[in-house]
Amino acid sequence: MPLAFFGPSGTFAEEALLTQPDLAAQDRVALPSIPDVIAAVERKEHEYGLVPLESSIEGSVSVTLDTLAFESNLLIQREVDLAVRLNLFAKPGTDIVDVRSVLSFPHAIAQCRKFLKRRLPAATQVAANSTAEAVQRVSNSKRVDQAAIGNALAGKLYGLQTLARNIGDHPEAETRFVLLGRGIPAPTGHDRTSIVCFQHHDRPGSLLGLLQEFAARSINLTKLESRPTKKSLGDYCFLIDCEGHIADELVADCLRTLTAKQMTVKFLGSYPVAGQAARARRGTVTKAWRDANAWMEDLRGQVRDE
Repeated sequence: MPLAFFGPSGTFAEEALLTQPDLAAQDRVALPSIPDVIAAVERKEHEYGLVPLESSIEGSVSVTLDTLAFESNLLIQREVDLAVRLNLFAKPGTDIVDVRSVLSFPHAIAQCRKFLKRRLPAATQVAANSTAEAVQRVSNSKRVDQAAIGNALAGKLYGLQTLARNIGDHPEAETRFVLLGRGIPAPTGHDRTSIVCFQHHDRPGSLLGLLQEFAARSINLTKLESRPTKKSLGDYCFLIDCEGHIADELVADCLRTLTAKQMTVKFLGSYPVAGQAARARRGTVTKAWRDANAWMEDLRGQVRDE
């Protein structure tokens, strides 16, 4: 089955999957929204789906988090971090002074506030479902006073000219994407586990009690975020990322204890941490375990038979 991704063609999601050789080699299908990607994988029309999860500038992509937390049973298979470089595109022949409206994904518009305030203060900002859809709409429109914020892949794909390059307020911005599917990948030595915790009762100290379970086992949290449960005002759940894999006894014991004592826990996945540093750390961990196993086997080989 082809791989589904948040489209249309030319999104940062497609750019992210193209950085993964095994994913880039697969047939792929662009779907118009994040819930559409997740639902298609749920229906087994696609084995995997790639969607954005988090921006280093604007934080979590709420539609992804909420769909995973409340509507889906899919699990995260891997994360893909992508450096985000935003450009301003328009129809050939358009000058930046002619632009009256700017289209893009809300997260992308938010990442270009300083540029838009400085160069296009009077332009109307129009939300699109994705950066690529914004570029596509400008390309298909008869208007010549529109521009779109997107990536170089989309600008080239839809035949627009570049009015300005790398216009993001933060040049080192990154977006994290996740590959969704079924099952749990094997531990690699440097993994992340994601969960959602729902309180049984809202009482003083409940969050502290949750955090103490991780602290008591020296499990490092890499993310803690509250989200409304959509039941009533003031009713929140907690989305947590921690280092480690469900196959690790400490992580398993922590989640077991949380479920037994104070929380309903929804498991979102255990998966490899992305990035060059993560690969180096995995290699170090693998060597350390290999050396430790060799040492232990040597010791056991010295046990005498009675």
